[in-house]
Amino acid sequence: MAKTNFTYEKRQKELEKKRKKEEKLKRKQERGAEGAADSAEGAEEGGVGEVVEGLPEPVEGDSQTQAP
Repeated sequence: MAKTNFTYEKRQKELEKKRKKEEKLKRKQERGAEGAADSAEGAEEGGVGEVVEGLPEPVEGDSQTQAP
């Protein structure tokens, strides 16, 4: 039985991870650029500071905000 070349396989996995990470970063940057354009349009329309109905207001004694 032939011995596998672990260094080659490891390098291929590293290159694949690097490629996926770069693609993910590129998608995030594109999404961020679109979001910045949308928020700029919303500011022109008076959308900044708008209250969204249906969302609960934070409670002072909320267990999620306190450290255990």
